[in-house]
Amino acid sequence: MVFDASGSRSAAAASGNPLRVILTRGFARQVLAGRWLTVFASLLIMASSGATYIFGSYSGTLKSSLGYDQRTLNTVSFFKDLGANLGVFSGLINEVTPPWVVLAMGAAMNLSGYLMVYLAVSGRTAPPPLWLVCLYFFVGANSQSFANTGALVTCVKNFPDSRGVVLGILKGFVGLSGAVYTQLYLALYGGDDAESLILLVAWLPAAVSVVFVHTIRYMPYPRRRGGGRQETSSDSDPFFCFLYLSIALACFLLVMIVVQKQVPFSRAAYGVAATPLLILLLMPLGVVVKQEYKIYRERQLDAADPPPPTIISASATDASKKTEQQPAPAPPPTTSSFCGCVRTMFRPPARGEDYTILQALVSVDMLVLFVATICGVGGTLTAIDNMGQIGESLGYPARSVNTFVSLISIWNYAGRVTAGYASEAALARYRVPRPLLLTCVLALACAGHVLIALGAPRSLYAASVVVGFCFGAQWPLVFAIISEVFGLKYYSTLYNLGGMASPVGSYILNVRVAGRLYDAAAAQQRGRGRICLGVECYRRSFLIVTAATVVGALVSLVLVWRTWTFYRGDIYARFRDGDEGPGRDGRLPVDQKREEEEREKAAANGRKA
Repeated sequence: MVFDASGSRSAAAASGNPLRVILTRGFARQVLAGRWLTVFASLLIMASSGATYIFGSYSGTLKSSLGYDQRTLNTVSFFKDLGANLGVFSGLINEVTPPWVVLAMGAAMNLSGYLMVYLAVSGRTAPPPLWLVCLYFFVGANSQSFANTGALVTCVKNFPDSRGVVLGILKGFVGLSGAVYTQLYLALYGGDDAESLILLVAWLPAAVSVVFVHTIRYMPYPRRRGGGRQETSSDSDPFFCFLYLSIALACFLLVMIVVQKQVPFSRAAYGVAATPLLILLLMPLGVVVKQEYKIYRERQLDAADPPPPTIISASATDASKKTEQQPAPAPPPTTSSFCGCVRTMFRPPARGEDYTILQALVSVDMLVLFVATICGVGGTLTAIDNMGQIGESLGYPARSVNTFVSLISIWNYAGRVTAGYASEAALARYRVPRPLLLTCVLALACAGHVLIALGAPRSLYAASVVVGFCFGAQWPLVFAIISEVFGLKYYSTLYNLGGMASPVGSYILNVRVAGRLYDAAAAQQRGRGRICLGVECYRRSFLIVTAATVVGALVSLVLVWRTWTFYRGDIYARFRDGDEGPGRDGRLPVDQKREEEEREKAAANGRKA
């Protein structure tokens, strides 16, 4: 860790060895109360909340132990996707409660839902009916939306002018969670049975959320005296450090995937390999300490510099007295809140201002984005959920199928961080609209679907890379577009409304198309039960998925056209300039109170003079 001071003033502020400051109780309290520790906690919560992406690793065990056909398995998968993306309830709860309530509820739902799935698959309970299994998966997967709402939405509101970067890095850790789960599963349980993987999915996310339940909280922007925002020049530096550490984590996981495919590992070797993984997951804490030390030095500088004198003229004082003595204007006539909501629902504000939930719901922009997301995310999610059966039908060995799942996780991460950081840079430097980048991602996804439909030898490796990258890249773009076009006031709910496009697309393309056509192809191959082998098992399905993704790309061009002028302007100006409206200047309450006291003292001195 480097703690070099930049400039003579910083060197003067940091007296002595930095370790003497870092190892004090006061600095520890600063770290625990700081907003950067919230980012670290959110990273770990995100890294453990992507259990839905490894469904392909244990779907075969689920199918055989409960006697399901492919259409029934896809129905269970649909309820899993529905639970993971139906986050309206968590969004509404988060609007009226602190984030820790949402995180605690999510931990309880994750443990109860997946634990019941584990008991059913392992035979410790009687085989439950299909509707009950779907309910288990819905409850367990719905905890993911609670974790996303509690951690991710909080970080976006804490760093509003870096929302693309924040979404990219946090969603990137969600993308890596599948590979992280695989390595921990091999280290803890040896990888002998998929039932233990379900057990790991049940307890690990709940444990992480409980540990950090009180760390996640809203932390408004600290400001210097005089109104300037603190950390203006260094806000992006920690996020790039987080990016580099996440790249190192992704490279380590990719190397382990390749090595474990070539060399047989013992259970002890898996445990040794998991040690660097845990170290890489905890290294962002060093970035948090470094950033808090910089903030400590800045506070020392502010304390050393005397505040500028405040001069208030007598005329200004008299004018303020007259303003206070004037009676308040009569309130407008009140009507019922329902009528008021209906009246303003079809009169939305300008893009970038805070929409109400109803205004966003009936907006053409939201409708266009929702349709494009249904086609894009629905298609890539169909490929991810069926990757195990696709590999089986094309004759790949079981070890290669697990490799596909891990590759999807790695490239899912790559798509998320690339979309977050690249779109932020393109928007800041060249004013490139994010919807245009979404169109490019959907066009690239078509190539992965075509590779699956053709079923050429060894093509599934390339297809898993393309599909994983495109699936990951769509989410930061969609959620950033929602926050930029519709504002942050009701982002907790609007964020989850946008995510509801995923289960809709999954039901249409996965259950109604892929599952039905697979069972039809398996019925034609007599003597193999419910298993289908050959290219024809998924060819027609993914040709239809490709056509749907092309439609989604064309629809997203409509959003590009509608928002072109908006994105050509400076959409983050009010956050950088501190113009966030009265009472929303981003300062901590204690700072606001201190400034009010200084203002009262200055006014009293002006009257005496």
